[in-house]
Amino acid sequence: MALNLQNLDAAVRALMITEIEEDEAGSKLYFSPRLSATGLADYARLLKEAASTHDDDWLASQLRTTGRLNTTEQRKKPKGGYTTAAVPVTAADTLAEGEFNRFYARALCRHAIDAGISDVEVYRAKAVSAPRPESEAMLGKRISAKALLDDLRKSQGVEPALGLPPGPNSGLSVKLS
Repeated sequence: MALNLQNLDAAVRALMITEIEEDEAGSKLYFSPRLSATGLADYARLLKEAASTHDDDWLASQLRTTGRLNTTEQRKKPKGGYTTAAVPVTAADTLAEGEFNRFYARALCRHAIDAGISDVEVYRAKAVSAPRPESEAMLGKRISAKALLDDLRKSQGVEPALGLPPGPNSGLSVKLS
């Protein structure tokens, strides 16, 4: 089920594309190691198309098709060395939801700043079966749009310092309050 992004409109979508293109131009766009050669070649275009007219579910479905994800990956063993493991069946969903939400949040923060709005509010954009306590604690919090935008811009592929979103599949996003 797609994220319920409350402020996803044409203006925010345009800013999402701008943010994606800025990451591309600066060679900062995150490419998951789970993407195959085909996935790497198609990813930026698919992400922009999703931002333009679709959602995270559409992006996930596109990543699942025509071999865009590797079927196996190397994982570290607890006592050293590596083993080959199957890529989780949820990999496309996790990547699509996380990156679509990241660019949505960046675009919304930019939109808020341009409109003279200083803060955005954390809310649950997707129902989850077992919400994490740290996610629950963030609901309703107001965060500086500028601080969140800066944080998300410099933390591609890693946990943002401000903790939003708080890990994969958290279901949290931001909205104008």
